[in-house]
Amino acid sequence: QSVTVARTTRPIPAPFFVLATQNPLEMDGTYPLPEAQLDRFFFKLNVPYPSVEELVAIADRTTGRDSRDLKPVADGPTIVAMQQVARAVPIAQHVTLAAARLTRATHPDDDHAPDVVRRYVRYGASPRGMQAIILAGKIIALLDGRYNVAIDDLQAAAYPALRHRIILNFEAQAEGVTTDAVIEAVLNTPALAA
Repeated sequence: QSVTVARTTRPIPAPFFVLATQNPLEMDGTYPLPEAQLDRFFFKLNVPYPSVEELVAIADRTTGRDSRDLKPVADGPTIVAMQQVARAVPIAQHVTLAAARLTRATHPDDDHAPDVVRRYVRYGASPRGMQAIILAGKIIALLDGRYNVAIDDLQAAAYPALRHRIILNFEAQAEGVTTDAVIEAVLNTPALAA
């Protein structure tokens, strides 16, 4: 893997990842990413506004004399090894099938798509969405001390893995329908459990 800037190509060390923020309050001077670029992000996490206690902690850390001595918790090779362990977690065929059905049910033309999808979704999640659900499910299983993926793990991963991959139509935006509401409807679709 490499990055090219101003016709100069540089190799990217492993692991490589990008963290990005999206502030809904200040859009001046920024441009929304196209759907194909959004799809390349593994997760979209919604971070709520800090509580009063969290704001006080932020103030203490950033305006006082608190100089924390930060140390790395893992190096590149360790992170790559952790990625390999996560990918090695087995997943039963019926769980993979559930991930595929879940992803497919985000598309308005799918037989099992709930009404909210048919009415409000312009484009459903891509195969990358399914891959993110499965990989995150493997990590959730490991963090829970299990070496196999359960359907509950996929459901836990669905919101952050799909919320930026489901493109809503104008009607949804006008009525205040969110992608999380769409994902909830998909997760509650009885046909997905079959």
